[in-house]
Amino acid sequence: MSKIILLLLFFFTSNLFASEAYFLTLRNDEVNLRQGPSFDYPIKIIYKKKYLPVLIEDKSNNFKKIRDHENNTGWIHVSQLSKTKAGINNVDELIVFKKPTLYSKPLVVLSKGRLCFIKKCKNKWCKIETGEFIGWIMKKNLWGRL
Repeated sequence: MSKIILLLLFFFTSNLFASEAYFLTLRNDEVNLRQGPSFDYPIKIIYKKKYLPVLIEDKSNNFKKIRDHENNTGWIHVSQLSKTKAGINNVDELIVFKKPTLYSKPLVVLSKGRLCFIKKCKNKWCKIETGEFIGWIMKKNLWGRL
């Protein structure tokens, strides 16, 4: 009897975690966002930015329902998604610091919408690379990381 309860508990909790939203990025320079989870549905948007982060909200067969940083939603085929970690600066002027503290040396100021590759995150900070700069920004200023 206890084995059945444990099995049921595992089944329900694994399904609960499987439905949590998570981020992926676009694999190619041109990716179609469709109105539904099939190639038969019309294209809503054509993304033209490789590594643009998208929030995965649902899945259906080989399609994932996504939400982008401008709140657009739709379906993308799994072959067009990547696990590369990236984020978009979501504030007007964002300072990149040499170390993960506000008292560190500022390296550069990023404008809103700048794509950043995420190297690692800890506590409230993420180490990013953008262009020729590598440094730390506050995690809350980066869309594309939970």
